[in-house]
Amino acid sequence: MARDNILLTYVVVDVLFVVTGALLIIFSINTQIEIAKPFTKDNVVKDLLLGMCPLNVCAIFTLVLGLDIWFETLKTRSNLAVIWSAQPADTQSLIQQVLGCCGYMNSTSPPFVKDATCPNALVAAAQLGCVTPFSGEANNFLDLVFTGAFGIVGIDAVLVILTAIVLKDRKEKERYRFIDEKNGAGAF
Repeated sequence: MARDNILLTYVVVDVLFVVTGALLIIFSINTQIEIAKPFTKDNVVKDLLLGMCPLNVCAIFTLVLGLDIWFETLKTRSNLAVIWSAQPADTQSLIQQVLGCCGYMNSTSPPFVKDATCPNALVAAAQLGCVTPFSGEANNFLDLVFTGAFGIVGIDAVLVILTAIVLKDRKEKERYRFIDEKNGAGAF
């Protein structure tokens, strides 16, 4: 029996599709576990960003999500200002300690939180605001999510195309089998 390269390619891409779905499920479960943990120096920035990016396994949703993230990256600083303002002082302090900065725009706008990084106004005035390092972290994170989402959409698109190819190939083989049976040659 001859090897069916079209069907083999379809099976390989179908397996890739299942793997990407599994990755999304694993990532979503892991994200839920991480977000449920209390904020620490090690997870405060990542968890705030993860909380903004819900993921789903649907190709259309991942495409919409990727586009939304892309548009959101165009206004990262203003979005992060809202997130910063909504956080309690202890979370802002953790962010200041992790990123080595004081306040959001600078030490006075909004006012910094006193902690080990910013013990007084003089030290805080010498530090940069958290907007630049925080938005840098956000952009790196969103780039990763954006690339992953569009990569999964690409595999989804290839799977749809290969499904059409397999259907066309099977229809063509069925047609030739019918012609051969009609001519008395039997199936090939």
